[in-house]
Amino acid sequence: MPEASPRGTYLIIAETLRSEIQVESGRDTLPSEADLMDSHSVSRNTIRRALKVLEAEGLVESAPGIGWRVVRGGDRRSLAERMTDVIIEDSLSAGDTYPSEAKLCERFDASRTAVRRVLAQMEGNGLLATVHGKGRTVRALPPPIARP
Repeated sequence: MPEASPRGTYLIIAETLRSEIQVESGRDTLPSEADLMDSHSVSRNTIRRALKVLEAEGLVESAPGIGWRVVRGGDRRSLAERMTDVIIEDSLSAGDTYPSEAKLCERFDASRTAVRRVLAQMEGNGLLATVHGKGRTVRALPPPIARP
């Protein structure tokens, strides 16, 4: 029996797919989930977790009837970076109300699951706080990040 990856098999697959997307710049869609399952010898759930990582990074998106499509052009920042930048772009201060999940889904054209995942990450990093009955508020300003 093969030894389990200490890093998480889905993360290794996500890294492999990320590299393939960068190398094959002409590719518009990814292979089907079934093909990815066969080529990586893993379950559908593992493939879906890897694809969700890439979706959260803004590299791929689910296209009903097509499968997973590579996102080209536009804003190449990850969803986490774009959602963190909302604090600066909207001139929010500590204690201000952060936009709702529904507004973030619409603003970034992202699934509620992806938005919730990033919100949880932002709360864990101390940027946001959830106030019962009021939604999320800005707890701290993000540190300045130099981006290329």
